[in-house]
Amino acid sequence: MADAVNTRELALDILLSVTKHGTHSHTAIAGVLEKYQYLDKKDRAFLTRLAEGTLENLIRIDYIIGQFSKVPVSKIKPVIRCILRTGIYQISFMDAVPDAAACNEAVRLAKKKGFHNLSGYVNGVLRSISRSKEAIPWPDPKTQPVRWLSVYYSMPEWIIELWTKEFHWDLHRPKDFTQMEQLLKAAAAQAPVTIRVNTARCTKQQLIQRLAEEGVTAEPCTQPQEDVTADPCTTQPPAALCALKITGYDHIKALPSFQEGLFYVQDISSMLAAQAAAPGKDDFVLDVCAAPGGKALQIAQMMQGSGHVLARDLTPHKIQLLKENIQRCQTANIEAQQWDATIPDPALYAKADIVIADLPCSGLGVMRRKKDIRYRITLPQIKELASLQRDILSVVSHYVKPGGKLIYSTCTISRRENGENTQWFLQTFPDFTLLQERQILPKADGGDGFYIAQFLKARA
Repeated sequence: MADAVNTRELALDILLSVTKHGTHSHTAIAGVLEKYQYLDKKDRAFLTRLAEGTLENLIRIDYIIGQFSKVPVSKIKPVIRCILRTGIYQISFMDAVPDAAACNEAVRLAKKKGFHNLSGYVNGVLRSISRSKEAIPWPDPKTQPVRWLSVYYSMPEWIIELWTKEFHWDLHRPKDFTQMEQLLKAAAAQAPVTIRVNTARCTKQQLIQRLAEEGVTAEPCTQPQEDVTADPCTTQPPAALCALKITGYDHIKALPSFQEGLFYVQDISSMLAAQAAAPGKDDFVLDVCAAPGGKALQIAQMMQGSGHVLARDLTPHKIQLLKENIQRCQTANIEAQQWDATIPDPALYAKADIVIADLPCSGLGVMRRKKDIRYRITLPQIKELASLQRDILSVVSHYVKPGGKLIYSTCTISRRENGENTQWFLQTFPDFTLLQERQILPKADGGDGFYIAQFLKARA
């Protein structure tokens, strides 16, 4: 078992990997947890919270550093900057960690990393923050609402301004300010771990019992209800009927019920895309960007072994993920195939009853799961992704047979990628009509942010 110092060092390594080397946060954290599986539950929880919490609060933490350091944040050596960041997170957000312990361990870590000459600087900054943390001069939320929200919730100002414009909010109005705060709180909340019952293998109640035997607590989910646009899914059974939230486990892949494919880890908002598809018996369903396979497997299971699901994705790695999940869930009416969704496949023209196009996006709806998205994504990248989505939609629309459906979805909150692309698609392909459009906002205790548009192709 690693001691507290080593656990902090692992968190430092994660932070450096993300901020200095560009590793995605969820990949870096999962990689360390996988490598150090021998860590007990308490150490794993501490490591995860310290790494995720520091990354999630970088703007706020760097603001604090700027109030107490004579050296600008951008000029601080990367290792020292990250040591300060993890120390400040412990002081500001982890009540169970004494401030003195956070300061002392940060100093030891600086020395261990070869920065003996800067250990006094680390000690001085952190102890000053500890003494004055209740008197930090924050921006004024009344006169600088965007600045205050950005610092307090560690959200880049341009994203706040984007959402303010898209939802027609005036942040000087209390109601609109509160709505923005709720959205930012949801983006910072601890994401629940939601699983979908593999109904081909067991019932919901059977899985609850099995998980209880494995020491895991499972409780029912509620379906997302607060949408910004359009009507809720009312024609299909709620996705919540086959969804559970689980807690109390240590390493999810070590659970026998997971290994046996009795469930699939999937957010409830994601489940709604397959629910909207509502496949019929013997349908041919094409999922053009399927990895790791949640929606494709869900649809295959909804068809109860009939029909066929062709799950495609771009790279060998993603296809391997698809195959592993198909095999684990023991689902027979689905196959994985490598294919670039931007390249036409005339052999499938007008063949699919349903096309699922869950497309590459900015991911602004899943920031609580991928803490560094807010710092990585830019407005020019959103424009590029929106263009890529149009390219893919132009290709895959040809696969839908007359009378068939196209489900276009993303895990983001951006009209350029979502609503504007839906309007463009309807204007460009007049043989399609819009059946339903939903922009689901993330909820602190519920699903991720998600967008779903359901199109129907006219019969010949």
